[in-house]
Amino acid sequence: MQQSTNGSTAYPNRPDTAYYRWTRSEEIPVYEGAFVPDLHTAELSYWDRFGQKGALICLAAQEIDDGWVIEIAPGGETKPVHHMCEATYYVLDGRGATSFWQPGSNKKQTVEWQPGSLFSPPINCFYQHFNLDGQNPARIFAATTAPLMINAVQSSDYLFNSDATFPERYGAEDDFFSNKGEMIGVRRWRTNFVPDSRSFKLETWKERGAGGTNMFFVMAGNAMSAHMSEFPPGTYKKAHRHGPGAEIIIQSGVGYSLLWFPGQEQKTKVDWKEGSIFSPMDGQYHQHFNSGPEPARYLAYTFGNLVRGNIARAYGVDVSEREGGQQIEYENEDPDVLQTFEAECAKHGTKVTLEHPARRARA
Repeated sequence: MQQSTNGSTAYPNRPDTAYYRWTRSEEIPVYEGAFVPDLHTAELSYWDRFGQKGALICLAAQEIDDGWVIEIAPGGETKPVHHMCEATYYVLDGRGATSFWQPGSNKKQTVEWQPGSLFSPPINCFYQHFNLDGQNPARIFAATTAPLMINAVQSSDYLFNSDATFPERYGAEDDFFSNKGEMIGVRRWRTNFVPDSRSFKLETWKERGAGGTNMFFVMAGNAMSAHMSEFPPGTYKKAHRHGPGAEIIIQSGVGYSLLWFPGQEQKTKVDWKEGSIFSPMDGQYHQHFNSGPEPARYLAYTFGNLVRGNIARAYGVDVSEREGGQQIEYENEDPDVLQTFEAECAKHGTKVTLEHPARRARA
């Protein structure tokens, strides 16, 4: 079942890849296009693989990573699963727990989660989700590298039925999920469980503008990473672009983002709120605007291991295009960007606080 979201259309010339065939074989809703307005209310249907309701999120015409939305019935549980792809879960709604164990082992480890929790099952370990609330459903989201893996081996059967173990990545250490984590570089935190990512302390990233803060998470030895950014009301981030595979979930705030390709005059405007998800296409500029009265925080999944070095700077995502990077500085952006933002802030009664060259010139 292929669905479009809010007027977006599924890309008509999509190649018949192994991953695309798998999405159809699962017989659940598949969301394409640029965004899904609200993951809390997106339509789901019974997903036999998990024994609960679910949907696939396949945005931005890319097959690097995808999203799995799973809703667990009150007091319910999923079927045990394991897979040869990485997955990092973010809890949207509810209170529950997930148990993990290696194939052939009777040692299980369990974490309890709540809205905002972030965790990653080690690759190909078994795991099972439980809803600890007997009255309300729980809804969780996982960004996964399933597209990359299925297409690499041309087999979805391999993805879910391999008996390989990776003790170097998961040895069922007693503190694997309870360890408090550690800083391993600038804005890099290594951990395997974050109880509430929405309140996690972030660090300044002045190069990206807006007085914003940020933190990258390295989890379960994954090549896929997750990072969070927060920026104040009445401000917006600098536009930049990069390769495919960024999935962005809004954790708090009200605002919008603009998406466009180099040389393209018309920009796509994506309005967002808590629970929205959107994704820029490969090489597409994107820029985030907080036009609401509260700080805006988002969680972004990307593919690329951040254990060593400053990958963000190496890719130029916080370096001006004038210096060979991929970022548009405020003074080089189209004039209508600031004008539109000021109008949007006026709608919400939000004071514009952004330090911007054009605003200083007016003073």
